[in-house]
Amino acid sequence: MSNTSRSQKNRRTTPGKKMKAKNKKGGSLGLKIAIGFVGLLCVILIAGMGLFFLYAKDAPKLSEAKLGATQSSKLYDKDGNIFEDLGAEKREKVESDKIPQELDDAIVSVEDRRFFKHNGVDPVRIAGSLVHNITNKGGLQGGSTLTQQLVKLSFFSTKSSDQTIKRKAQEAWLAIKLEKKYSKQEILTYYINKVYMANGLYGMETAAETYFGKELQHLSIAQTALLAGMPQAPNSYDPYQHPKAAKDRRDTVLYTMLTNKKISQEEYDQAIKEPIDEGLQPLETDNQERKVTDNYVKEVIAQVESKTGKNVYTDGLDIYTNLDMSAQEQLYKIVNSDEYVQYPDENLQVAATLVDSETGQVNAQIGGRNIADDVYLGLNRAVTTNRDFGSTVKPVTDYGPAFEYLQKSTGTRISDSAYNYEGTSTPVKNWDNSYQGNITLRQALYDSRNVPAVKLFNEVGADNVTKFLNKLGIEYKDIQQANAISSNTETQDGSKYGISTEKMAAAYAAFANGGTYNEPLYINKIKYQDGSEQTFESKGTKAMEPYTAYMITDVLKDVISKGTGTNAQIANLFQAGKTGTSNYTDDELAKIQQYDSVSPDVMFTGYTPHYSLSVWTGYDDRMEPITSQSNMIASDVYRELMSYVSQNVSNADWTMPSDVLRIGNELYVKGALSVPSQSNYSSQSSYYNNYNSYSQSSSSITDQEITTPSISESETVPSSSSEVVPSSSSAVEETPAVTTPSSSAEETPTPSTPSSSAEETPTPAQGQSNNSD
Repeated sequence: MSNTSRSQKNRRTTPGKKMKAKNKKGGSLGLKIAIGFVGLLCVILIAGMGLFFLYAKDAPKLSEAKLGATQSSKLYDKDGNIFEDLGAEKREKVESDKIPQELDDAIVSVEDRRFFKHNGVDPVRIAGSLVHNITNKGGLQGGSTLTQQLVKLSFFSTKSSDQTIKRKAQEAWLAIKLEKKYSKQEILTYYINKVYMANGLYGMETAAETYFGKELQHLSIAQTALLAGMPQAPNSYDPYQHPKAAKDRRDTVLYTMLTNKKISQEEYDQAIKEPIDEGLQPLETDNQERKVTDNYVKEVIAQVESKTGKNVYTDGLDIYTNLDMSAQEQLYKIVNSDEYVQYPDENLQVAATLVDSETGQVNAQIGGRNIADDVYLGLNRAVTTNRDFGSTVKPVTDYGPAFEYLQKSTGTRISDSAYNYEGTSTPVKNWDNSYQGNITLRQALYDSRNVPAVKLFNEVGADNVTKFLNKLGIEYKDIQQANAISSNTETQDGSKYGISTEKMAAAYAAFANGGTYNEPLYINKIKYQDGSEQTFESKGTKAMEPYTAYMITDVLKDVISKGTGTNAQIANLFQAGKTGTSNYTDDELAKIQQYDSVSPDVMFTGYTPHYSLSVWTGYDDRMEPITSQSNMIASDVYRELMSYVSQNVSNADWTMPSDVLRIGNELYVKGALSVPSQSNYSSQSSYYNNYNSYSQSSSSITDQEITTPSISESETVPSSSSEVVPSSSSAVEETPAVTTPSSSAEETPTPSTPSSSAEETPTPAQGQSNNSD
């Protein structure tokens, strides 16, 4: 084998040397990248630590007073007087040696299993939460320790939008300092005494004594687990209001105790079998005056949370509301005594909302009468939309849109004659199974005829009706022809769809306010713990032209002066309003003892330039009817409260807008095709300037004092099938099937005293032929 030449060796070794150099270069690059990455991490870490300490230096100082204080919120009325301190007097503290080991075990197991191992901040928990939140589509998992939760409750807002990086840094810093200053047992004790436990109660000892009539140390394991699980969402886990959710949460706590080896399998099996209401005591209120404002307070809390995200029970707010305490107390007395209104029994319910016509501020509200003493933030019927408001919808659904979009006049003629719902063979019925022929829109509205209302709805069109309603804060998921005379809707979605006294009072206020709609507001201003303030006022939005508002108001004056609402007359007061009543289906009527007339709901909504007031009456059991002996109570309540609140305000008539013409007693829009050719018309009739001037007294008129004959009407409740229930002078009618919500029919019996007037609203029935007597 020949030797390799030097030149060949050079050629062979040179490439090898170059390759070796190349490898060194590659290794050097990788090392540089690694070093750069580590360096970047160090820079980020140093920057993060610098930012952390920058934020931490501005953290609040630890204060034992704040750790032990209740962050209750104070509510003030419109005059600045405090009327509610949420939770301030409902608190029993427990000493450390009186806290049972089972409660410590339950809290730690469900809230912070590594509580006794960390120093206030738990990196393992944070990392686990981060992984969970990235890999799971379900609810987010928090990384806060019990110590951090105590810090948040004591020194910071619980609003989710306030959970900034700066806030979390300060929270962590204070948690570490807290752990250095206090023992784990002391921290747990502060937490147990601090947390909100629903129903205006703070602290688990308070909850134990209120809910079970026992001290914490005497509770069963199941009862202890219930309390331990509530602070995460106290109102949602309230065993009185939400027993199923409360049981699910309690059982979750028990399971974590089992897996954490704090209870045995036998104890677990026994505890989860215990009924959630085992040993649960009736709630007792310690302040009878609390019931006067209970419904109003509930709406204040809801509005604060929806507009600010703040928790009134933990954020220590000063909330200035729009409550007129004098009006609220008067409304409570009217509804809960027989001094002003004669109620047929204790079960008849009343709901009412009073708003300022100019601002939309809710000045008074009540959601029921004869409410039990143990009810706290109970059902508020004033904001629910599950009952039918009958013919009170006609001004907002039919006549308002007709004046607004078609520029019809109050003198426009319309045929009150046989008419079917469009696209069906179902006739629209009036109260008396008869028709009045060619009448004006004014008469059609103050006599509350159904046929003209449905005709107007169809002429304006559902899209325009919907647009008009939406501008007044009223929505239907799927509006139907029958909504021309009924607020019935199969879908409420809470209170989003349909009509309540709150929505109706606000909508009618737009008529009173020249066409400007204001959102109903319960809160006026909030002062936060850091000294900042936030004010709340409705900017007002144009809902309709001034001519529309004025024309509706002019006709609704007639409802009270000579139409279906004479029972609401108040001496010398300029006011307008509309009656409404619902009715039963044929099947329902067969189950109800017959009177001369029966209705599930009776309403009245009216207004002045200063106030708008909507009142609903009915029974919670819808099959318990309002009879002709009590069908004037809604207008009675209206009359009594409106008389009271109108005493100390000016009494001036509405000013006719420049774009409205009055020819005789009818109103026309300037430039509209409906204006007749006539040179002599007045700018405003003297009759209307002296509305109700026939009264000699400024007090409300009694039924016997009213000399004007009343005309009553009838309306119906929406449902799958219905018939008209006649009053003493009406005939029975049955209304057959259409797929729309139920309609209403208005009754106008022979002239009588106001106390005998009534409304009925027949409903198009589903799957039933039309038979009219």
